[in-house]
Order: sequence, then structure tokens, then C-alpha cells
Amino acid sequence: MGALLEKDMTTPEYYPLTLNSLQAACNQKSNREPMVNYDDNAVSLALELLRDKGLSVRVTGAGHRVDKFGHRLGEKMNLGRRELALLCVLMLRGPQTVGELRGRTERMHDFTDLEEVERCLESLATREPDPLVARAPRGRWAQLFGGPADAAGVVESAGSVERPAIDQRMEERVETLERELAQLKQQFEDFRWQF
Repeated sequence: MGALLEKDMTTPEYYPLTLNSLQAACNQKSNREPMVNYDDNAVSLALELLRDKGLSVRVTGAGHRVDKFGHRLGEKMNLGRRELALLCVLMLRGPQTVGELRGRTERMHDFTDLEEVERCLESLATREPDPLVARAPRGRWAQLFGGPADAAGVVESAGSVERPAIDQRMEERVETLERELAQLKQQFEDFRWQF
């Protein structure tokens, strides 16, 4: 799903994708965490599972020598471009901080500031009946699209993970510093455009 989202938003001229191009997108070596090496059977099976849930579609017909595949995540879950951009990065790169998400979604959606990213994440985290993201350790966010987080505690659920107060203060401090840095960058850009 992450690879379909990414190609739809960054290279729409090549979207929808053939099975081979989707496999290559999944297995690319940059901007992926973890890196994978799926064969065409694994990609086909994933597409079938997504299609059964109404989240992918096979595109056939005149003008197509081979079948192509697209996603329906936005339509199925009523998500906009900014939500899709955040989910895409979280699917492809694993848990990320707000600052990392803002920087890594630039080609898909240009968030105005860190607060906009945070608001969008909070909206995804409070979706009913099933949240799509959750807070993760070290000030990061993780996607829950594949289901609940593993038992290793990658994602914190409310009250289930006790951390020392110093870790919590450090996370809050890092988030504050990221917001301040983004504001300073914006002020510098505004200043620079005056000349």
C-alpha cells in the first residue's frame, strides 16, 4: 500500500503500476525501513488481500497490455492528500518524528508547519472506530494500518508503558526544539524574501 501511495503522489505519470513496477517500488533500496526483497508472488498476494478489503483495484482494458494496480485508500477511508502523505511515509519508513514527517512528505504534500503535521497526526490517531496512527517511543509516530503494534512495545498505548520522567521530559524538549527550529527556518525564509 505504501508503494502504491508513494508512486501515485510523486510520479502520477507512471501510476497505476504494473506488477513488476510495484515489486520494484516495494524493493527499492532508498527511503525504505526496513528494506525488503519481495518476489512477485508476495506482491500478488498482498494485492489480493488489499482488493478483498476494497483498498486496491486492478486496472484493465484497452490501451493496457498488462494489468495495472492502484489503491483506493483515500476513497475507502475518506482521507485527503495530507493524511495519505503521512501514512505513506510511515508505511515505507517506519516510526518518524513530526519533523521527519514534515521533511519527508514534501513531495507529496507541503505542510505549512510542524503544528499542521501534529494536528493531522492527532486526527488520524483519534479516528473512530480504528485509529490509523499512534504515538511511539522517542517522540515518534507509527502507523497502525497493518493492525495493532507488535508485543515488543513499538507503539505506546495509553497508560500501558511506564517511562522514567526524564525520558518524557527529553521527548517534550525535543518536540519543542523541533517546533522552534521550524519557526526559525520560516522566519529566516520570510526575512530572506524581503531582499
